[in-house]
Amino acid sequence: MTYREAINHGEEILTQADVTDAKTDAWLLLEMVCKIDRNFYYLHMEEDMPEEQLSEYGIALRKRGEHVPLQYIVGETEFMGLKFKVNSSVLIPRFDTETLVEEALKVIKPGMKVLDLCTGSGCILISILRNVAEVEGYGTDISKQALNVAKENARLNNVAATFERSDLFDHIAERFDVIVSNPPYIRTAEILTLMPEVQSFEPVEALDGKEDGLYFYRKIIAECGAYLNPEGRILFEIGCDQGQTVSELLRNAGFKEIRVIKDLAHNDRVVSGML
Repeated sequence: MTYREAINHGEEILTQADVTDAKTDAWLLLEMVCKIDRNFYYLHMEEDMPEEQLSEYGIALRKRGEHVPLQYIVGETEFMGLKFKVNSSVLIPRFDTETLVEEALKVIKPGMKVLDLCTGSGCILISILRNVAEVEGYGTDISKQALNVAKENARLNNVAATFERSDLFDHIAERFDVIVSNPPYIRTAEILTLMPEVQSFEPVEALDGKEDGLYFYRKIIAECGAYLNPEGRILFEIGCDQGQTVSELLRNAGFKEIRVIKDLAHNDRVVSGML
């Protein structure tokens, strides 16, 4: 089978499996397996693929046809212009979450201490540390496997960060200038309505915000005052319908300068406040 036949076959398989953007995914999997770029492809597309690569491509297509996320198959993704390793122990970083990082970068200055709760892959904290010098960065997560990924990503992106296992603030004994968090915020009943790639393969504990999706916001807001310096700030990623409610939770806890920030799709995406 030639390279051209292989990629056409791959697109057909993924289309039949109802994979969104089958053409792009077929190409990206071929690129991963064969370690080629488009220049190589167009120069050699009528040549036969090596049997070993053809077999590996078939395995990758079967996984994607079963709706395993492309990023998990490839093993990495891009966020804030940086490369991050990902696997099924962590949520796949989303473009929407860049809004949280961008807002955090507006208030984080050299010399500050930053805590990233529910750090997952570490993409939020690592992106902050790559953009602001002389910041002490701490990331926590309840998942040991997620922390292993975060530590690998810190090494990959050449940043110094401390990652520790903690159920929110349980093992935190310091105060911080800024706390950022993208906690689980999907309502439990809504998880089964998500696309197959999410509901079947991404870690449910990183998605499930309990019955109304607000469990972790309530818990973090109720406890964070003991871990923020005076005039410290907290920034959350939120679901698009949670801005008003999370703002009210912050207001009732004594926060001020509360803002709701929209993402590029004009959906509410971040809530911030100052203690």
